[in-house]
Amino acid sequence: MDKIRVGLIRCDMHGMYYGALMARHDPMRLQAPVADRSEATYTWQTGGAHFYFYTHYSDPTRMTVPSLHDFEITRVWDESPEAAEVFATVFETRPGVCQTFDEVSDDVDLVFVADCNYDGSDHLELATPGIEKGVPTFIDKPLACDLKDAQAIVDLAQRHEVPVLSLSILRTLPQARLFADRFPEVGEVAFVSIKGGGPSLAGQIHAISLAQNFFGPGVASVECMGENPLGFIHLNYPDKPGFPPCGVMLNADTGATYHCAFYTSAFGRLGAIHSSDLGDFEFPYGAFEILKKVKQMVETGRPPVSYGEMLENIAVATAARQAHRTGRRVSLKEAGFDIEAHRRVEKDTEGG
Repeated sequence: MDKIRVGLIRCDMHGMYYGALMARHDPMRLQAPVADRSEATYTWQTGGAHFYFYTHYSDPTRMTVPSLHDFEITRVWDESPEAAEVFATVFETRPGVCQTFDEVSDDVDLVFVADCNYDGSDHLELATPGIEKGVPTFIDKPLACDLKDAQAIVDLAQRHEVPVLSLSILRTLPQARLFADRFPEVGEVAFVSIKGGGPSLAGQIHAISLAQNFFGPGVASVECMGENPLGFIHLNYPDKPGFPPCGVMLNADTGATYHCAFYTSAFGRLGAIHSSDLGDFEFPYGAFEILKKVKQMVETGRPPVSYGEMLENIAVATAARQAHRTGRRVSLKEAGFDIEAHRRVEKDTEGG
């Protein structure tokens, strides 16, 4: 098919991050899009996206990470019209700047809702116009701020028979899978510890997604402690093969790391192994994997990941808040989520 026409909502760091990986652009403009950096609204305007994509020291126009320039950004919107105008100048197609976010979904093949540092509380509102128009939609992590909104997005997508996808880069990061391939070194993995993410849902959802990268969906219950509601979360899994019997500890609120890196350790009867950096220099590879899934969604008209799996991350965060508030273990079912029920529904849908 021809290039996939994209309407992009929110021109923040993730908007440009994915934008530069999905569409043709001017590398030098990406490196220095504004003359006065003090006027920058987002970090990509100070060269942040260019820094991780063009690491060849003698050639700033040579991209050193994988890209999928099968997309064409045609329409953009941001609450800062000035940032959207600057964003548009980076791309060869010079996308039009929309006055309202609902205009972004007109005459496009894909709506892309970007979100670098927010909590997803506006995602239902931002995604609704495109879904109602029948446009496949990617919603950056987190899918929503809580399970109620996340389920509302999925219900809306299913009602209009429109595919929706939401994934964290940590869920698809190949370097994380390479680390998981080493688990046999410790025998049967009994316990995993993950450090990174920070004190906000924007980062904590990455930690939850990294655990899902290792073990897939299937969290049974959570416990939570610390000052921050999602700062320290213990994930408990069913007593089944493939899951760590002592669970996974997410240590999100533990201070800054080198270039936003995550670190993880796996423990078993034969010892322990520890990951190298899983950070900004690795993240483009996870974003590339997400774009391949986005393209697949547009071409097939089906979500490449089950809605149950997408919803589980938000269910974990929702249950963790409840666990932090009550001081006890909270099951995902108690928080209103049953992945087995979702699997049954999706299987019936596929059969029909």
